Amino acid sequence: QGAGRIINISSVLGIAPQPFMAIYVASKHAIEGYSESLDHEVREHGIRVVLVQPAYTKTSFDANATQPDTPMTLYGERRRVFDEVMASAMSAGDDPAAVARVVLAAATDKKPKLRYTAGPLASRVTKARRFVPAGLFDKQIRKSNRMPI
Repeated sequence: QGAGRIINISSVLGIAPQPFMAIYVASKHAIEGYSESLDHEVREHGIRVVLVQPAYTKTSFDANATQPDTPMTLYGERRRVFDEVMASAMSAGDDPAAVARVVLAAATDKKPKLRYTAGPLASRVTKARRFVPAGLFDKQIRKSNRMPI
């Protein structure tokens, strides 16, 4: 048809990893690279690939997250703390309607961008990742997850 959009839902966790979420973070990192590559392949045919990057959003994501089959006692306390941090982040997260508005914008913008952050938290995280030195960014991830720095 010579035109269209492919909208992939990524996450700021694709660029700002969190402990105990390695598989999820890897999948979001992969969708970032996949989308960038695919956009180059289909653009000449009038199709654009865009990414929507939400942060923590008020959903039941944490309640539905896959848990380890055999938790390692070595990580028991760290995991308990992480679960608390995650539950708090999700309950204070952005409104899902903010993500929906960004998906609509990504679908209808006349000149689409590759990435659309969804919500104020996502915007702050992506800016921090871009401008804050790597060591300081790493410390903040550890601090916010109540891990030793």
